[in-house]
Amino acid sequence: MKMSGAQMVCEAIIAEGVKTVFGYPGGAIMHVYDEIFKQGSFEHILTRHEQAAVHAADGYARATGEVGVAMVTSGPGFTNAVTGLATAYMDSIAMVVISGQVPLSLIGTDGFQEIDAVGISRPCTKHNYLVRSLEDLPRILKEAFYIARSGRPGPVLVDIPKDITVDIGEFVYPQSVSIPSYKPIYKGNKRQIEKAVEAIKKAKKPLLYIGGGVVLSNAYELIRELAFKTQIPAVETLMARGVMGAENPLLLGMLGMHGNYASNMAMSETDLIISFGARFDDRVTGKLSEFAKYAEVIHIDIDPANIAKLVDVDYPIVGDVTEVVKEMLSMLDGINTDRYKVWREILRRYEDLHPLSYIDSDEVLKPQWIIERVGELVGEKAIITSDVGQHQMWAAQHYPFDRPRQWINSGGLGTMGFGFPAAMGVKRAFPEKIVINVTGDGSILMNVQELVTASEYKIPVINLILNNQFLGMVRQWQSFFYEKRFSETDLSFQPNWKLLAEACGGIGYDVTTKAQFDIALQDAISQNRVCFMNVAINRFENVLPMVPSGGALFNMMLPPKAENKGEK
Repeated sequence: MKMSGAQMVCEAIIAEGVKTVFGYPGGAIMHVYDEIFKQGSFEHILTRHEQAAVHAADGYARATGEVGVAMVTSGPGFTNAVTGLATAYMDSIAMVVISGQVPLSLIGTDGFQEIDAVGISRPCTKHNYLVRSLEDLPRILKEAFYIARSGRPGPVLVDIPKDITVDIGEFVYPQSVSIPSYKPIYKGNKRQIEKAVEAIKKAKKPLLYIGGGVVLSNAYELIRELAFKTQIPAVETLMARGVMGAENPLLLGMLGMHGNYASNMAMSETDLIISFGARFDDRVTGKLSEFAKYAEVIHIDIDPANIAKLVDVDYPIVGDVTEVVKEMLSMLDGINTDRYKVWREILRRYEDLHPLSYIDSDEVLKPQWIIERVGELVGEKAIITSDVGQHQMWAAQHYPFDRPRQWINSGGLGTMGFGFPAAMGVKRAFPEKIVINVTGDGSILMNVQELVTASEYKIPVINLILNNQFLGMVRQWQSFFYEKRFSETDLSFQPNWKLLAEACGGIGYDVTTKAQFDIALQDAISQNRVCFMNVAINRFENVLPMVPSGGALFNMMLPPKAENKGEK
């Protein structure tokens, strides 16, 4: 079947089952957009910035587990997309980004809107391609989707020169992919798994360390089964919130820099870490020389490069979490769960000693109360996205996440401006869900233009702005470590959020009291329009607990204990 390169791109997208593409056109990709117009075979969402297009595709991918797709043009179109690529790369999110490029004859001539997309993106993509012939295009597109979703997922860039999108050739889309140099390992080594299970049976203080790989592998039910079968306590990373379920009695909570006391003490005192799809990030380990000093380590990860990268590992297992846990479960029959009873009691006392707490107030809204109240009002009916900063940590700490893929945030790169466009992607994937972007007055302005996109395409995302008139997390560090020199973090000059939302076709709310908050949230849900909910919170509220950068996990800065009725 003969067709143009532009048609081939569209046919490949259709063949891969993609329902929605996010993008922004320009000269080098114009032929592909012309085909999108003529075919109309999949939905295209025109964002108002290329970074937002990639974040929206990212949010779609995180929420669904499918490959997200974004499309941009050459030069500044591509460079605007790099932040989105890096965000997805750091969190192992399956995406294919298709970029236009100047014609082959102009590559290397500094032509108009020419940029070395392959060179720039090499450090922040799982793989990338510059298409040099029309004959290669179908194979490259097939490989791009395969590489993005297989093994450890990640973003793949396909950079297509403009003349190739015009050329006519025969289109045969491959049914399968064979890349000799790329063979992900899914089955773990059985002998290694047996050794790990023996270590679990011998341990006195084992700990399940659950990372984002469990979400990517869709292994949460197996992890819950393993935890129940063994009665081993569990901690979750920022990227794994929801895996165990908020009410699971074996869940201690989130660990790390802003993890709770029991979780961090458990990691400090455990004698066996059982790590599932986690990479021992510096925000989790703190000071490496003091991290889990008494523990042996079982490290299960599909990416061999992750294993023993930061900590010594006693039982390395390369494989998909789902496959490895299935094997482990079959070997754990008859395990003596009473062996860990004393350990569980110790951790329960830690929970009682320093629960996740804050001092509530009726005079000024506390962000922790806001998050908890959202959980009470919408709970499992909502999917929560976030930007990056204090609001992100409060959401991770205080929202009752019941399932994986209910919490969508930028963990590895920490990208301000991620939350709103990601929420649009989530809402497009799950229109029946309430989608709330928890953001701050700094982050929301990074991609504020997407108000127009959300209004045009009727994507009713609720943007919950926890407004402290600061770059809150930077201000917090300035308070603790820079003698309160608030250098360039004061954001007290602000737009009228309500009018800004309305000017772009949305709806706005200004909230200063608890009663106003309940009314505004319920109204925002019923209005079914994109909205800004501007909530004034205590300007100097801090995210606690906190492990200072480079400190040991057991040296936490803890919240003050309250002695009044408002203690939470």
